[in-house]
Amino acid sequence: MKKTTGDQQLVKRINRSVLLRLLRQRKSLSRAQLANESGLTKSTVSLLVRELIDEGWIEETGLAAAQGLGRPSTPLRLHGTRRAMVGAEIAVESLRVVGVSLIGEVLWSAEEPLDDHAPEAVARQVAALLVRAQRELAAQQVLVSGIGIGLPGAFDEGSGTVRFAPNLGWRDVAFLPLITRALAEAGSPPMAVHVQNEADTAALSEYEFAGGEATDSLIFVTCGVGVGAGIVLNDRLFTGLQGMAGEIGHSILQIDGLPCSCGRRGCAETFLGARALARQAEPGRGGVYLGVVLQNLWTTFNPGALVVGGPSCESYPDIVPTARQTLEGYAASAGVAAPTVRTARYGLLASAVGAAALVLHHELRPMHARTASAPAPVEMPGYPPDVALPASIH
Repeated sequence: MKKTTGDQQLVKRINRSVLLRLLRQRKSLSRAQLANESGLTKSTVSLLVRELIDEGWIEETGLAAAQGLGRPSTPLRLHGTRRAMVGAEIAVESLRVVGVSLIGEVLWSAEEPLDDHAPEAVARQVAALLVRAQRELAAQQVLVSGIGIGLPGAFDEGSGTVRFAPNLGWRDVAFLPLITRALAEAGSPPMAVHVQNEADTAALSEYEFAGGEATDSLIFVTCGVGVGAGIVLNDRLFTGLQGMAGEIGHSILQIDGLPCSCGRRGCAETFLGARALARQAEPGRGGVYLGVVLQNLWTTFNPGALVVGGPSCESYPDIVPTARQTLEGYAASAGVAAPTVRTARYGLLASAVGAAALVLHHELRPMHARTASAPAPVEMPGYPPDVALPASIH
């Protein structure tokens, strides 16, 4: 019985995610259109839509009713003010926390210096700020769906452990239990908490809220004290075996080069990390090395979009144009068109907004799709096959 109940709940979550993703893609659809495009029965769609409206995920626009067309064709859309996610970025020197709506609007934000690098102290400080965000959103009558956190290190989702965060001085820190306990002690109600590398969360700020610009792949390069890449491939974050994917700041640009905080020598971080740029007479020169990094990411992953952000882009605005020119030079040498490179839409809030988007990213993907281009219905044992998961919907 428990297995059957669990299967039914999973099917329900999948069907809800299908409807939500359709509405994100098409902005406005009626119940009949949702049934037609999802492959679900009209009765199933009607029940799920009522539930999603009651929970503040979607709303009726009222347009069709005003035209006298009747409720069945009333357009539906994501609710932009009723429900939100809270996201935090733990940077090397500061904390940023935001409340973000389902459509990517920042409803509230705050920033403060990071007081201490000790894991327990960081967990307490970020928990206090996250609870403050929850209370601010509650005052606006906004429901919080979950919490996401981005931090400057390799996070292993399977164990909840930060494997390696050299700029915080962390190795093998069981952070998820720490932050869960700190949130409870700070007065947070129980809710889902997701943690990921800060570059990965920054990538989600662009991927989830960019209006379908990148249909299945995107790389976000963040430039600050450390240098990292958030990689979205086939509609999912690519984090690697232990969360180490995208640690491009520790890729080697020079054999036997300058020592890096990670213990290696000649890492990209020693050329274009914030500390390296501050030492250079011409910080813009770091843009050349950034261009090399972008060239290597482009030829390795062939992403739909390349985005660059982080504090160094604000402090040294020349590095992105220089990187773009460098990349275009490599492309011209190969006789191919260079990919578009742009700066982050959310500026310095990118990682925090993306941490909030991490909650939505998980909500919309209750099962791993087989591929992004080959949709497959999901059949659950002992449950009617009224379920569809169009994996290519974004």
